[in-house]
Amino acid sequence: MKRFFQPVPKDGSPAKKRPTGATDSGNAPAAAGAGGEEGSPGEEPRKFLTWNANSLLLRMKSDWPAFSQFVACLDPDVICIQEVRMPAAGLKGAPKNPSELKDDTSSSRDEKQIVLRALSSSPFKDYRVWWSLSDSKYAGTAMFIKKKFEPKKVSFNLDRTSSKHEMDGRVIIVEFESFFVLNTYAPNNGWKEEEKSFQRRRKWDKRMLEFVQHVDKPLIWCGDLNVSHEEIDVSHPDFFISAKLNGYTPPNKEDCGQPGFTLAERHRFCNILSQGKLIDAYRHLHKEKDMDSGFSWSGHPIGKYRGKRMRIDYFIVSEQLKDRIISCEMHGRGIELEGFYGSDHCPVSLELSKAATEAPEPPRPSS
Repeated sequence: MKRFFQPVPKDGSPAKKRPTGATDSGNAPAAAGAGGEEGSPGEEPRKFLTWNANSLLLRMKSDWPAFSQFVACLDPDVICIQEVRMPAAGLKGAPKNPSELKDDTSSSRDEKQIVLRALSSSPFKDYRVWWSLSDSKYAGTAMFIKKKFEPKKVSFNLDRTSSKHEMDGRVIIVEFESFFVLNTYAPNNGWKEEEKSFQRRRKWDKRMLEFVQHVDKPLIWCGDLNVSHEEIDVSHPDFFISAKLNGYTPPNKEDCGQPGFTLAERHRFCNILSQGKLIDAYRHLHKEKDMDSGFSWSGHPIGKYRGKRMRIDYFIVSEQLKDRIISCEMHGRGIELEGFYGSDHCPVSLELSKAATEAPEPPRPSS
């Protein structure tokens, strides 16, 4: 079977025609702009979408027509996906290639064909795709970018100095002329210190703090950040603050409660925003609590988490971009997960106005 996934050069820099690791969504290589409208000189993405798919393959098998229609209507320039949950290419026991989908077994080839078919139909045929995958059906991220846009560089780790991917494929960074787009799937804090998940999350937050302090262009950071910043960002604060797993109480009071809503996580997230001079785009526009459509994650409709919701999926932008924010919306609503497309997370979108250096919008014809 012909391979469409290109290996990533060691320096992570773009090839002459396209950035490394890019996959054309259709069945043949395409030049920039193929399959869609041509980009204007200097034009950069302005419409973004992020979604934790909770297994992209499962969504493609059951919910893809509805999600495809949603994407066609929204028409984002960049789509960031978390929890792809498809394994990286590579034989058992051999080094894996996180930029390629596994296809060395009959079942993995079938699954790869499902993905290729889904991405070769509208509207996804107008996008190129970058993958950062785990060794197993766990975690992983993807980024779809319209073919009319040419990134300067694509990286897969917070250091941005090599082609090495983050563990479990949790990071994709795309550099454009005037900003970075960072897609992350943050590790869950977990419930117990003994399981070392607290330590893993602390290390992640430390590295994120270092990244935002040293990034040298304005940043658009999106994805499942696995933290609810303030009480307004959860449906039932008292429930989440007092949540326990099997009656266990962590030794440190700041680690108590629902993962994603512990005081320790929230304080670290607040520090990342402050030190990085970053703005929560949704909260910048939506100051009041919205019990219907103000959350991105919803608990299972059956059981004690029914109706319990959190906002853990974000668009975080540098202060320099604050005045360009046109909209930032949650696209799911209610406790029955309307607009979640089979996932337990709903899509979140961001739209920016054109930069002052870009050509103005052409005048619309009078009716």
